[in-house]
Amino acid sequence: MTEPHEPEHLTQRLPTVRPVEEGDVLELDQSASSAAYDPVHTQQDGDGRAPRFWSPRRIPAALLALVTAAGSGLLLYDIAAVRAGHPAMRWRRTLADELAGRPLDDVLVRVGAAVAVLIGLWLLVLAVTPGLRALLPMRRDRPGVRAGLDRAAAALVLRDRAIEVSGVQSVRVRMGRRRATVRAVSHFRELDDVRADLDTALGAGIKELGLARAPSLSVQVRRPVKKG
Repeated sequence: MTEPHEPEHLTQRLPTVRPVEEGDVLELDQSASSAAYDPVHTQQDGDGRAPRFWSPRRIPAALLALVTAAGSGLLLYDIAAVRAGHPAMRWRRTLADELAGRPLDDVLVRVGAAVAVLIGLWLLVLAVTPGLRALLPMRRDRPGVRAGLDRAAAALVLRDRAIEVSGVQSVRVRMGRRRATVRAVSHFRELDDVRADLDTALGAGIKELGLARAPSLSVQVRRPVKKG
């Protein structure tokens, strides 16, 4: 009498999911394939709108704070020294003389003004834009929970979906914030049939990513280049 054997491949290892708090970022493991990707359907079918993640801008903020603190400290020290009866620093006297005697159409004045304007515009852009363009916001189905998907991970999932379509030899996926561009090479089957299957598979794959704003899909299929 033989013992019953367990059927092979009865269970599959699913991705580990943990609660995500406000401000956390959730990324798919880039080593996972679409065959092991078992999406969890959302309980709500609303629009699930979610704002983009805002970058903390630590490096620009630290540089600006350092330059401002150094300049302010040096200027306050020089003013306090002048009040105490000491002569002003040489750099401040030179700067005052240059600003008083140099005309406004001078090259150095124009260059300095242009640099100041560019720095100001750069700081304004950093202040009003969220940044973190590599993160795609996911649907917010529960209050207080935010998640984001890395664009490279999303492109990898779609690539694995596309490579499983019959007739596809190779595929490249470029995942943007508003469009997913797919370039596939098919070595057999009609190109229209392959493109139709890709549209169906990738359309379902985009929905299963759970993004707050589903990107549009652009699919191009061509024959491999003949060598020689």
